[in-house]
Amino acid sequence: MNTIGILGGTFNPIHYGHLRMAQELADELHMDAIRFIPSANPPHKNAVSISAQHRAAMVELAIAHNSHFTLDTRELHRTGTSYTIDTLLSLRAELGESTSLTLFMGSDAFTQFNTWHRWQEIMQHCHIALVQRPHTNKNQASNLLPKILEDFLHAHYTENGEDLQSTPAGYITMRQVTALDISSTAIREAFKLHASTRYLMPDSVIDYIKTHQLYI
Repeated sequence: MNTIGILGGTFNPIHYGHLRMAQELADELHMDAIRFIPSANPPHKNAVSISAQHRAAMVELAIAHNSHFTLDTRELHRTGTSYTIDTLLSLRAELGESTSLTLFMGSDAFTQFNTWHRWQEIMQHCHIALVQRPHTNKNQASNLLPKILEDFLHAHYTENGEDLQSTPAGYITMRQVTALDISSTAIREAFKLHASTRYLMPDSVIDYIKTHQLYI
């Protein structure tokens, strides 16, 4: 079964935290490819000041030398709010029902998962790989959840990565990755203050930001 990982987000801008997480999950869960999907109009964030085209261009530069990483711009070509369920339905129409799709998600984002548009349908179309905070186990993480999501997590949870490879959708797993304390917010602030962002993100992305005078 073909296995595809999905990493969505504003990528405003993309940095090594995104890239390292994607690489470690791809390795641990034996993914054939990872699709980076920039969000055009994210429902849970304020309006993004940098255009989707610029953010997609930075992703493309950041992943250029990794043959397993690809840029997927489908959300940029849709009007309206960028809902995950619509993206998954579009991917299923393209890839078929037998491909394993795994949505990468931070454990913090999962605490609000029940507020997502048509959230209970999402598991019909993909797996979810939750990224744990360092030194947090499954039970500790579930204690941070509202009861509806705690029950949802336990109903779908697996620690066996092979479950995600052998079925197209329906499982939630939790993984720890190298903790890189890098945030897009801090990077934007650094550019505004003319501070160095070297080693926080690929040089090609830094050069693009400077060329187009973003975040100034």
